[in-house]
Amino acid sequence: MQPVLDYLARNEQRFIRELIQHASFASVSAQPKHQRDVLANARWLLDHCRRIGLNARLVTTPGNPVLAARTPRTKGSRKLHYLVYGHYDVQPPEPFDLWKTDPFKPVVRGRSLFGRGTSDNKGQHFAHLKAVEAHLATGTPLPCDLTFVIEGEEEVGSGHLAGFLKAHRRELACDGVVISDTGIPALDTPALTYGLRGIAALEIKLHGPSRDMHSGIFGGSFENPAMALCQLLGRMRDADGRVTIPGFYDRVRPLSKLERAQAKKFPLTETAYCRFLGVPRLFGEAGFNPVEQRAARPTFEINGLTSGYQGEGSKTIVPAWASAKITMRLVPNQRPEEILRLAARHLQRLCPPTVRLKIEPGHCGEPYWVSPTGPQAQAGLRALRAAFGHEPILMREGGSIPIVNDFRRILGADTLLLGLALPDDNAHSPNEKFSLDCFAAGMRLSAHLWRELAG
Repeated sequence: MQPVLDYLARNEQRFIRELIQHASFASVSAQPKHQRDVLANARWLLDHCRRIGLNARLVTTPGNPVLAARTPRTKGSRKLHYLVYGHYDVQPPEPFDLWKTDPFKPVVRGRSLFGRGTSDNKGQHFAHLKAVEAHLATGTPLPCDLTFVIEGEEEVGSGHLAGFLKAHRRELACDGVVISDTGIPALDTPALTYGLRGIAALEIKLHGPSRDMHSGIFGGSFENPAMALCQLLGRMRDADGRVTIPGFYDRVRPLSKLERAQAKKFPLTETAYCRFLGVPRLFGEAGFNPVEQRAARPTFEINGLTSGYQGEGSKTIVPAWASAKITMRLVPNQRPEEILRLAARHLQRLCPPTVRLKIEPGHCGEPYWVSPTGPQAQAGLRALRAAFGHEPILMREGGSIPIVNDFRRILGADTLLLGLALPDDNAHSPNEKFSLDCFAAGMRLSAHLWRELAG
């Protein structure tokens, strides 16, 4: 084990230079103009995996290719087999004027590497690749067989990953999946994420008059759709922050004593959280602290409101329509399709007869939960402790990663979420960065992890 750790420390500067190359590709999957960059990044990753000793290939899909890279196998080996997942595509960098440096010319400032994709997700999956390189280069046997699955469509919904998993189900059969694509509260507070919220999206539109009407001549004689929408949405949550949809909470898994105790260990005070958010005061569901509210409780969120005149100056109209985009974050054991039905029924019941309501269901993703006391979770916690030199905590993440349910449904494998990103890494925002201390710890984490899982 020590030769692996020594190799990682000795080659850290080279690894950073290689990560800079990896992050220099403008692999923006959402923008067709970057298709050549996406494919070039995939080919670079393929060549890199082969150079460090992996049996790697690019698997074509109806969208962007998936990299599949395996560690060398010993004939007749009975080692456990784990999948390591990552993605080489990145978010669009716009708005460019808010970046301090070119998003695709990564630069080191202090102990951080700035550039699009450095944290989400190139730096995180690269840490695992470097740990495997260290084993192969030093002749240190890997205690587990590993297969890397690194896709190019995560930022646009992983639309072809399930098909890839089904088509290659036999060779991908594994004992578990490891993903580093989440975060930790701080460098001295590493964390194992054992739960993710799901999502159910919809768009509602209220139609009033056949066209915008003069608010002086006609206003007051019929319903204003914008006002009706505001009043309707205002009834979807009560004063205690609870969603009013009947049946919304029926399947919610109660938080255990262990989970509530772990939530209290999160190193962020309410004052500091207010400062981070830029709000004067917090608000959330009564009876739960902010950590639980943002990660372990379901929500009803208005993502956008549109109606009437939005230009410069005034225009005295009653708008013909008003719309809102809604997402509901869900927790175990809520079912997205059921929640959408319940929400639609409640909205229809509350909608006044003076306007016409149209509801368009959107995308869904199931919540995820794995036992934080199981043997794999405990192995992950031991590896975190050894890599970071600090006691790790258990946490839930408020966001959604729908693919973890694909791994469970198609491969029958649970996922260990061992994130390396810090809260201020600006994923999806201008000036994205990745802590080089987290990069180094992530490589050590990966080196320790396979021994802990095999043990």
